[in-house]
Amino acid sequence: MYGTGLAKGLALTLRHFVDSFVDDIRYGMRKYHHSTDNFGIRQGTKTQGVITVQYPDEKVAVPERFRFVPFLIVEDDDHPTRAGKDWCTSCGICAKVCPPQCIWIVRGNDPVTGRPVPEPEAFFIDIDICMNCGYCAEYCPFDAIKMDHDYELASYDRTTHHIHDKERLSKPNSYWRKIAPTRAYDEMMVRGTWEHIDVAKEARRGQSAARRGTSQPSPQPAAAAPPAPAAPEAEAPASPPEASSAAAGATPWSEDEAKREERRRKALERKARRAAKQGGG
Repeated sequence: MYGTGLAKGLALTLRHFVDSFVDDIRYGMRKYHHSTDNFGIRQGTKTQGVITVQYPDEKVAVPERFRFVPFLIVEDDDHPTRAGKDWCTSCGICAKVCPPQCIWIVRGNDPVTGRPVPEPEAFFIDIDICMNCGYCAEYCPFDAIKMDHDYELASYDRTTHHIHDKERLSKPNSYWRKIAPTRAYDEMMVRGTWEHIDVAKEARRGQSAARRGTSQPSPQPAAAAPPAPAAPEAEAPASPPEASSAAAGATPWSEDEAKREERRRKALERKARRAAKQGGG
């Protein structure tokens, strides 16, 4: 019958409209009273009727994989060796893969040698151009750039507030582990450590050097080694000049023409035997 779907839709809307008032009467308007925290009740699975969030006094928790503008990870201030140091090495991969090209990086240089150092001197992201795709965080080889959960960035001044510099982008590693604990743990399992990759490499080098130092045997005193028996002069004739040059590691280009031809003939014979063996097999 025509109009059945329309009638069912209007009936559902009317039912939600009535349930919203019934639910408010049942709770006696306590759902929206600021003296008690009823946010969990109104956002629970058993709530009926219209669910209203009193924003900005109340905010719905965003999912862990929610992504907004990126931010840079730096070490915490209480880190024993790298307090406040950037995880970013200014490799530029995030700027290359960014679809709208909203990332600018300036690599720092050593003031003495003039050589580049693995840390950014300046880092800018235009959040008005950023499309929040997360490619920069996905392709970063050092887990140095992540997607933030802060979405309240409205402002009337675009130039000052909507172009984030390195100071505003930098946030401690503990902040990332707080807003995304599951993702931070998964990244740690892949990386093998909670620390930066460079810190882990330095630690492994130190451990391997310590193991090599402990595995080397202590030198024995010269008196403990038995003296080598002296060979009679009759049994140790003087070696010819050719043998001495071979023992000293003579190279083919230091030999004469006859020896080079002999080596070439033997090599061709070995090659012919291999070819015949392969052909017969």
